Amino acid sequence: MTRRLPSTPPTLPGFEFIRVLGSGGFADVFLYEQNMPRRLVAVKVLLAGVVNDDLRQMFQAEANLMAQLSSHPSILTVYQASVAADGRPYLVMEYCSASIGQRYRAVQLPLGEVLSIGVRIASAIETAHRSGVLHRDIKPSNILTTAYGHPVLSDFGIAATLGQAETTDPVGLSIPWSAPEVLRDEISGTVASEVWSLGATVYSLLAGRSPFEVIGGDNQAQALITRISKGKLPPTGRVDVPASLESVLARAMSKQPKARQSGALEFIRDLQAVEEELGLPQTPIEVAMDDWALATAVDLDERTRVSPARPTADLARRRRRAAAQRSTPSSRTGLAETTGSRGRSAPPTAGRLAWGISIVAVLLLGLVGAGVVTVIQNTRSIPVVTEVRGSAVGAEVTFEWVDPGLESGDAYIVRVDGDASPMQRETSYSIDAGERDRVCASVTVTRDGKSGAPSTERCVEVEGVG
Repeated sequence: MTRRLPSTPPTLPGFEFIRVLGSGGFADVFLYEQNMPRRLVAVKVLLAGVVNDDLRQMFQAEANLMAQLSSHPSILTVYQASVAADGRPYLVMEYCSASIGQRYRAVQLPLGEVLSIGVRIASAIETAHRSGVLHRDIKPSNILTTAYGHPVLSDFGIAATLGQAETTDPVGLSIPWSAPEVLRDEISGTVASEVWSLGATVYSLLAGRSPFEVIGGDNQAQALITRISKGKLPPTGRVDVPASLESVLARAMSKQPKARQSGALEFIRDLQAVEEELGLPQTPIEVAMDDWALATAVDLDERTRVSPARPTADLARRRRRAAAQRSTPSSRTGLAETTGSRGRSAPPTAGRLAWGISIVAVLLLGLVGAGVVTVIQNTRSIPVVTEVRGSAVGAEVTFEWVDPGLESGDAYIVRVDGDASPMQRETSYSIDAGERDRVCASVTVTRDGKSGAPSTERCVEVEGVG
């Protein structure tokens, strides 16, 4: 199939054309230099031959959606949108010189980088979902890299609101990264189908190919659709990818939508659990919240963060200072004298010096003590599973436990013979023993990306295996 030539770049007031960046089915992307402020920008221009009322509305919706969401650090920034003199709508966006889609097939991306990209892009998707927007085209080529190396999600051209996606037909979908139910035309997009696309994207970045692509085989549209709909997901083929991550991706790309992670946030927490398992720095979640939710989140965060208790020390210091001022009227004058303020001054006496040293010592002891108390309280705030029961029926081993008091957002991680499972909320876990005659497991509660103390390990003997 012959690729079409790019259209003629429009003349835009205040912008100077530099070169063509790319061409798509409905639009071309050009590199321009903006005169004021002077910077390079990417300009997406709708093709003249396809401009109609529907596409014009779609293009306007993309501009509005990206403007609404582009304050997110992992979503491409939109500067402005308008219509050129020749009638073609255009979108002025942040210029990114590289695409993840160009890299993952050429070189093997480091495992830690892929996990970080997955968390950041899933954070962008979770933020879009909370705004009622589905992207509907999550794939490696729509992940660009800023000048500072930060991955950003682009191309909301076929995005839709959650309500629209249930009633509209799929538009311009990308088969290798589309969920089975979307390919079957059952629906054009849901939160569950976005989870599938997130899993397929992370898989692709690891494997260097799309999930159901066969190297050297038939990868035409119909063959891909058949394998996505009916085939078993092959492993990524990388020796550095742990079994826990393979399980996370397999769950995200389950054939049944209800079997997948409940949303992008749960997918994020699964990836963070893998980061923790591998001892990698944990990529922070970047999810926008309403003001009232943010205020609540700050309070919860202060209760569960393991860090020096600076707010507690500040409060103690303010209380001591107020008490000292009430009991010693001259304390404010003494403070002014020792800090060199303008006004009457006097050399500090030995008594005042000793008093000051005592106060500093008390504050330091209070700070250290508060820090220790905070660490202990934070460690204890994560509930611990006290007892795990195990049983075996044939080769299937099941572990069960009693809920120790999970809160919203908490989850369990089951470690079977040292391998961590994806996070779950259920109080049971089943596994095929395979060739093993003994299976051991422990259960840990995870909260906000941090794990509590594990339960006592429980082992089950498997009869007739081996």
